[in-house]
Amino acid sequence: MATTITQHPLYDTLPVGQEVIFTVGNTPIVSTFTGVKFVAEVHISGGNPPNPATVNDVVGTFKTTPNNAGVGMFDFRPIIESFVNAQNKAYKWSAFKTIYSTYVPFGIHLIDKYARNTEVIRYLVVKFTTEYIDASGDLVVDGTQDNTLPYKVFNGYLKYTDEISLSGNNFGFNTEPFQLGGGVSGQRFLTNAPTTQYANIEDYGTLPFLTTPIGQNVAYTTLEDFKVRMYDSDGVLIGSVITIENKDIDGGFDVWNAHINRQMMFLGCFPANLRNWSSDFNAAIPTLSYYVISAHNSTGFTISDRITININCPNQKGFESVRLTWLNQWGGWDYYTFKMKSSKTISTKGSTYQQLAGSWNEKSYRLDSFKGGKKSFRVNATEKITMNTDFVSETESEWFEELINSPEVYILEGFKDDTVNSALNQYVIPVRLTTSKYTKKTIANDKLIQYTFEVEKSKTLRTQAI
Repeated sequence: MATTITQHPLYDTLPVGQEVIFTVGNTPIVSTFTGVKFVAEVHISGGNPPNPATVNDVVGTFKTTPNNAGVGMFDFRPIIESFVNAQNKAYKWSAFKTIYSTYVPFGIHLIDKYARNTEVIRYLVVKFTTEYIDASGDLVVDGTQDNTLPYKVFNGYLKYTDEISLSGNNFGFNTEPFQLGGGVSGQRFLTNAPTTQYANIEDYGTLPFLTTPIGQNVAYTTLEDFKVRMYDSDGVLIGSVITIENKDIDGGFDVWNAHINRQMMFLGCFPANLRNWSSDFNAAIPTLSYYVISAHNSTGFTISDRITININCPNQKGFESVRLTWLNQWGGWDYYTFKMKSSKTISTKGSTYQQLAGSWNEKSYRLDSFKGGKKSFRVNATEKITMNTDFVSETESEWFEELINSPEVYILEGFKDDTVNSALNQYVIPVRLTTSKYTKKTIANDKLIQYTFEVEKSKTLRTQAI
């Protein structure tokens, strides 16, 4: 009388935003006994894959009764959602201006080279059993269990247009195109951003990616390094090719293993990140027009999309650039620099009281000119920023939909010639997107595509109380 998994997610790596459905059955027990319940012991790990024979990673035990078809159905999405989060801080051995985060904590966007995840992805293993009431009226737990394989669940969601694959009763979203495997070219980073992007020379940012080997063949895959090739305005290669080796000391890993923090990582590869540590990049800045980033395995084979970063020219009209970063569909961060006209509005709201004129608590009354009348007890100031894109492509137009839908949005300040320990609080500023309506534009309908967004700084400025 074995408890058997009859339906499970089709792929072993899945976004938490899809249903995480398991169906289990035990026909002999369901058809014979009363009080039958299917029991799911849920193991979630932020380290190595859980061992269902232990209780070290158990987060809860859940039960359901058989449905009309005699099986038990579980959806673990609501449980797992509380165990994955956005990666806001860098992991140890990641560096900012060559200083390791073990000693100086800083935002994930500022990393020199690599950062492993600590929040975005988790292992899931479930042990299923069946309990029932036997003929003597005793509660019995069936000793024959069925365990799932280790699933990796990350902080992403699915759109209604994302393709769901079906095989038998099992279904799921295929994440293999996002996994940097050793013998497959053109694998995607964890972003829907265009492969050609634009940034100012002082802009920070990262590219997130899965490192899980395709087919789980560890011997077959190795993420050896990323290469940065720099070009001038004529498309001529300039300077040396910058190689970012995947090393422990740089926030990456020397040897791939099953630990969850190696399954998803971040690459600091926007201009300011490279300025933090690369003398070759700094030397190329005067003639730099764009550069191309690609991932490679141990044989030098290119295993990723090629990402092109175009350097924005200084705005001749003197507009102040505003760079936003937001949590994207796949649990990483996307970036866009608004370099056209922007405006700031400060609104204030405060408590008031009626102050008496003169001095009433002294030996004699004195008429003070600064006293009396309606006064502000405290002033709270809120800053709003309205910003405009340059003319954008239809691909970028579709991508901006994620900005509207994102639960986390920040203003990201640019490169500063400061010491590593100063002004870290000034780089990442939380904001709330107050633009609540988004109309997708097309070249056919709108000819030239341009958007306006408004954000409000989340932290209210509280002035002195009097």
